[in-house]
Amino acid sequence: MIRPSYRSAAALAGAVLLPMLLAACATAPRAQQASLANEPWVADLGDGRYKNPVLHADYSDPDAIRVGDMYYMTSSSFNSVPGLPLLASRDLVNWELVGHALPKLVPAEHFATPRLGDGVWAPCLRYHDGKFWIFYPDPDYGIYVITADNFAGPWSEPHLLLAGKGLEDPTPLWDDDGNAWLLHGWVKSRAGINNLLTLRRMAPDASRVLDEQGETIIDGSKLPGYRTLEGPKFYKQDGWYYVFAPAGGVEEGWQAVFRSRSIHGPYEVRTVMDQGKSPINGPHQGAWVRAQDGSDWFLHFQDKNAYGRVVHLQPMRWADGWPVIGEDGPHPGTGQPVLTHAKPVQGMPVKVPATSDEFDAPTLGLQWQWNANSQPGWYSLSERPGMLRLHTIAAPEATGYVRATPSILSQKLPAPAFVVNTHVQFNDAVDGDRAGLIVNAMQYAWIGLRKAGDATQLVYTTCSPAKMRCTETPSVILDHAPSSLYLRMQMADGAVASFAYSLDNANFITVGQPFSVSKGRWVGAQVGLFSVGDKPGAKQSSLDVDYFRVTAH
Repeated sequence: MIRPSYRSAAALAGAVLLPMLLAACATAPRAQQASLANEPWVADLGDGRYKNPVLHADYSDPDAIRVGDMYYMTSSSFNSVPGLPLLASRDLVNWELVGHALPKLVPAEHFATPRLGDGVWAPCLRYHDGKFWIFYPDPDYGIYVITADNFAGPWSEPHLLLAGKGLEDPTPLWDDDGNAWLLHGWVKSRAGINNLLTLRRMAPDASRVLDEQGETIIDGSKLPGYRTLEGPKFYKQDGWYYVFAPAGGVEEGWQAVFRSRSIHGPYEVRTVMDQGKSPINGPHQGAWVRAQDGSDWFLHFQDKNAYGRVVHLQPMRWADGWPVIGEDGPHPGTGQPVLTHAKPVQGMPVKVPATSDEFDAPTLGLQWQWNANSQPGWYSLSERPGMLRLHTIAAPEATGYVRATPSILSQKLPAPAFVVNTHVQFNDAVDGDRAGLIVNAMQYAWIGLRKAGDATQLVYTTCSPAKMRCTETPSVILDHAPSSLYLRMQMADGAVASFAYSLDNANFITVGQPFSVSKGRWVGAQVGLFSVGDKPGAKQSSLDVDYFRVTAH
């Protein structure tokens, strides 16, 4: 009987390292617990319950498994590098970011420049044959597979399992009889078809597919009201093959489950969760996970525009061989999302993915990602110890605008409302160089320093409308600014950002008008740092960053 990748603890020698490391911190010291009070988002309510979303950040298309007493999750990462974030938890509520499975995107040269919205789409995480597997699609190249003995890595180099344009959302299944299978969807913009799921036989080691043509086993066009059937996850239980698959689009869709006694079908279908009377739009696409006590849970995303696709956790029960996800909704057999619920596992310490960085460690915090494959010369943590030095990189000549620069260093928006504070110093700038604090999306805004002739200016810049090529509109706040400034960005609920600066870190002056933040291309907005110039080969300037602090207030 094949379940959603659970194994007994005794059989998991390859998965021991990370649980041992996390177990050492099983009881958080009081100082750590106190520090969590100013974290922007904490899902654990501290009374045995949690609130949704459990991650109010853009961990799009999540997939998760349990191995022993640990839960593991990964998600889409598109053009951000490193890709495929790796999260771990002991209770499905309190998550830590422990690494990334993909240090660079392949083909490396193709992703040396920002390919906004391309790259790593919805992955599938599994534990099989004593190791972890991630199957992920690049809609322009095909379906890749990587493996690791330990979840935190190192992971193998990507192996192109199935080449082709328009392949998406792969999910493997190793069957009781030794056969292995791969199910996937289609991207209409690349393949010309979608709304159907194709099955192929696969070598058990995922070295190759054994069925080049494939077999359509579920066709959404034959189901009333179905559109954009995608994101399948393949499971087997009690002799039934189950395909969990969302339909209807990310903003307004629902979660469907298909089942059959034969892997080839025919498949029955039932809607097992929709919005119902809840405020959670488009609840779907995620992972069925069984807890240690035998209870079932479902992790899924909600599209929240500028905030990205945030992660919710739902209880799941069975009725007549069908799952019902969430609490009872207005339609019999169809659940709706819960806003709060008892935690799956009690007594675990409160944890959140890192956001702030003091830049006093030998490596960047795991929360940071680049806009494209990174180069060693983009930054240093040793040239000025205790600070991040971002070397100025020339913006692409065709556009000159900041968003097109591969060396933007950013992270996900961590909550509906939060504050970012940073202290920066601009060094050796030449005419046209600019650097500072950015909220990066299809429409973006930044505050920082710009060299204009002999003057260093404090500038607030917006870029709109939401197109690949937009026009930057700078406003000069100080025509002769000091090279060292304190910068602040305050995000209000509803994704409205306000920027401010200070000369003394005490008196902050707001600049410009509140900026309505947009989403990116298939992703939420990001907040981060940059140092960009206009002249390739010019004397290199840099931005020194003392800290980057993300707080609730």
